[in-house]
Amino acid sequence: MKEFRIEGRHAGKRLDRFMEEIEHWPHGMVVKAVRTKKLKVNGKKEDGTYRLCEGDRVVSYVLPKEKRRDFTIVYEDEHILIADKKAGLLCMDSTGKTTRTLIGEVNEYLADKGEPSAYMVHRIDFNTSGLMVIAKDEESKGILDRMIKERELEKVYLCIVSGVPKKKEGHLIHYLFKDSKQGKVFLSDVPQKGAKSAVTDYHIVKTGQNLSLLECTLLTGRTHQIRSQMAYIGHPLIGDDKYGSKEVNRRYGEKGQLLHAWKITFHLKGSGHLLSYLDGQTFTTENVPFLKSYFPDGNKNFVIK
Repeated sequence: MKEFRIEGRHAGKRLDRFMEEIEHWPHGMVVKAVRTKKLKVNGKKEDGTYRLCEGDRVVSYVLPKEKRRDFTIVYEDEHILIADKKAGLLCMDSTGKTTRTLIGEVNEYLADKGEPSAYMVHRIDFNTSGLMVIAKDEESKGILDRMIKERELEKVYLCIVSGVPKKKEGHLIHYLFKDSKQGKVFLSDVPQKGAKSAVTDYHIVKTGQNLSLLECTLLTGRTHQIRSQMAYIGHPLIGDDKYGSKEVNRRYGEKGQLLHAWKITFHLKGSGHLLSYLDGQTFTTENVPFLKSYFPDGNKNFVIK
């Protein structure tokens, strides 16, 4: 059981909004707690739309779940946090269907320290692991939003693809159209109505057993950009059923794309703002989850000699 006494600053707030803010519950969790009578106000069941009054006693009978940490902290200060996300974790969820998201776990970690909730400023796919920059206040969020829009964050990924590209290095330019109904993107070599340019640089780091370890630098940030572009040139990511071969992926026992956001560098065009101190700084992950399974001579800092 957990009890909350409503103070003036929360008076007038809806019960569901209060629990979402205080306990970081998704909306669906509040609805379920109300329906099952595990959330009461002054000993009575109230709808989530109930407006709280000063002095109200809100009691939750929802048992706390064991706290999970499906991320590690690579860097943190008073304004930003850089997390290394595990594959198989959503960055965020607006549907209220799950409580297990990166931003949910980060906010839980911050709440334990008595700090307010953070803000997501970019995303990576569910089955993609690696670095995420998270804002800890509204001003930092605004600055990071602008940095991303103006491409001041250089994002470098590692992936393992099927086969060996003909060129050791490549500059890929395609035009990407997103089909929301299929949850998939399609590429063209020439501009198409409604399509956006997708630009990626890659170079081969290591090859072996008809596989290639690639380092990919995003020059644009489109949905499924690396996954779709590598498949388009005939070298889909291992584990990527959406753009690659299910038969090949099952042969390797992989059910999620081998893609890891391993390095972020800040290249700031301006100065004098709250996050100016980040200019020129580079952050990397200590380990690439799939690296040693396929290329065992890679160490924790991803140096393959």
